[in-house]
Amino acid sequence: MEKLVIEGGKPLSGTIKIHGAKNAALPILAASMMAPGTVTLVNVPDLSDIHVMLDILRALGCQAEQGTDTVRLNTSTAHSSHIPESLMSQMRSSIFLMGPLLARFGRVQVYQPGGCAIGERKIDLHLKGLQALGAEIEESGNTIVCTTNGLKGTEIVLDYPSVGATENIMMAACMAEGMTTISNAAREPEIQDLQNFLNVMGAEIIGAGTDTITIKGVTSLTPCVYRVIPDRIVAGTFMVAAAVTKGNVTLENVNPSHLTSVIHVLKRAGVQITIDGDIMNVSCLTRPRAVERIVTSPHPSFPTDLQSQIMVLLSLADGVSIVKETVFEGRFKHVDELSRMGADIRTDMNSAFIKGVHRLYGATVEATDLRAGAALVLAGLAAHGTTVVEQIHHIDRGYERIEKMLTHLGAQIHRFSPVPTE
Repeated sequence: MEKLVIEGGKPLSGTIKIHGAKNAALPILAASMMAPGTVTLVNVPDLSDIHVMLDILRALGCQAEQGTDTVRLNTSTAHSSHIPESLMSQMRSSIFLMGPLLARFGRVQVYQPGGCAIGERKIDLHLKGLQALGAEIEESGNTIVCTTNGLKGTEIVLDYPSVGATENIMMAACMAEGMTTISNAAREPEIQDLQNFLNVMGAEIIGAGTDTITIKGVTSLTPCVYRVIPDRIVAGTFMVAAAVTKGNVTLENVNPSHLTSVIHVLKRAGVQITIDGDIMNVSCLTRPRAVERIVTSPHPSFPTDLQSQIMVLLSLADGVSIVKETVFEGRFKHVDELSRMGADIRTDMNSAFIKGVHRLYGATVEATDLRAGAALVLAGLAAHGTTVVEQIHHIDRGYERIEKMLTHLGAQIHRFSPVPTE
């Protein structure tokens, strides 16, 4: 298996462009299925999750080409609504195709999705939402079959503001007869991007970014050219990377309004941040300060996808910090790995108590999921000595060759690929 080898202690410096958002591109790729023809998407990151989604779309009969930050997808040749189990098991986001395939073909067969092991992530809300729109659902073992003779608009109240369920219901409702209202909807920027994409194709949706989304069903959608938003989690990761290495980094292609809670926390920790349009400069030349309490929660609160990264900064801060994780119960798996590097962290249920230390030390650690892997890379950048991060296929799901991006900023990091034996 590939691994990353990091020589720590080098302040990051320079300018880096943030790539497109994985969590926006994936549902947008799924939504493209509802507009037969050629859709062109710009600012699409070159990630393993994107590759899996394109493989799924090809298995459904689409023609897909990926170039430098651009994907061209011809969905007019799609002929299947059965997602192969072998592909679906590789990526949880494949569940996004349920709504679009149901809307286009009136039938979809899927399996329980795979993805990072960060806690229980049921798809009940997806299925309940589709049922409310008129889908009949049959479950047999690991297989889920949804059918409909025609979706109809309705009022849906989500028990929890699930991003995936909100997006799946939005896509299905686009072509349902009548009006659909989603209450207690998720408010993430990626949902706003999906709304914008669907509206460019001819949908009639308002309210994304608030807790109530209203969709007026249309009979057809038209392919378009669309630019995906920047990845706020990648941007946040590199903001923390600048801070933990006592560096000075300029980020291009960022949307600061998507990072309000992150900026607030970093400033409380003593990080200097200046913003000029879509350009952000981040520096921290002294030891960061502890932050008394951070609570992860759905947007616009502090994102769970940056919890592990901010914990690296807090592990080096002056004082004691508390992080409470309220989204995923399995998101403290990086704590044991950070402790092996010298961090002083104690967990109790869904809270972590971090007593800052003066220095982390290089060690061999294992990425247990996407964001935990990113956090271990940050820890390696800040640590004294050599850090080896294993199981980096998790990191490749959300960061476009992270070692190249960091090398561009002066980090000493390289990817080690074992030579295959005959």
